[in-house]
Amino acid sequence: MTAGIIDLMGIIQQFQQSINHPALTRVKILVIEDERKLARFIKQGLEQHGHVVDLAHTGSEGLDQVAGGLYDLVLLDLMLPGQTGFEVLKNLRAFGLMVPVMILSALSDSDKVVEGLDLGAIDYLRKPFDFNELLARIRVLQRRTHSGDNVVLRMADLEMRLVSHEVFKAGIKLELTNREFALLELFMRRIGLLVTKNEIAEKVWAADYDMGSNVIEVHIYQLRKKLDAVGTRGLIETLISRGYRLKSV
Repeated sequence: MTAGIIDLMGIIQQFQQSINHPALTRVKILVIEDERKLARFIKQGLEQHGHVVDLAHTGSEGLDQVAGGLYDLVLLDLMLPGQTGFEVLKNLRAFGLMVPVMILSALSDSDKVVEGLDLGAIDYLRKPFDFNELLARIRVLQRRTHSGDNVVLRMADLEMRLVSHEVFKAGIKLELTNREFALLELFMRRIGLLVTKNEIAEKVWAADYDMGSNVIEVHIYQLRKKLDAVGTRGLIETLISRGYRLKSV
């Protein structure tokens, strides 16, 4: 999108005026937007409300970041260079990446809105948009999530309820630590795909990780034991010198 279509100064004023309306909880958000100035303003406004925000400026870059990160929400432009937002939505679902997506687009044709929603987006906000409306829609998503309409990851009879932090195998609840839960979530978001040790360190441990330790191996061992105990033996594969993979079942 060109900068002229978006009232950037209006957006700045709106999120400055909205500081008195804090977020319900912190949300980790990926903004996929090729207009860099607009993307930075959205990031700044959301971060002022306590959210954690990453940016991607092409569809391919955004897909890579979703695959490697644990995001609560993606804000997606449709008119992206190379891979359009529609293609991003198709690929997210094809890869089993079920992160909620809200479209932010200047395309106002009702057919485009319907197409985006049919491809799996949860909401559609037209540009130029009121920043307070964006915040309100994020709060609606949070309330919907906290009211029990949980985001759920599933593979066969293995189910992860992300908000309540519960994992069930064939109806049996697994008692996982926070680290084990984060590990399993990372694997569940990338079923059948390689997850490297560096990716695990970055996404699950962040600054707390000591590169000289075997803490990742220990936690994966413990997670495997708990999965084995409910009949999912061999679910997490070790790929020698490469990383780990969650086998699809």
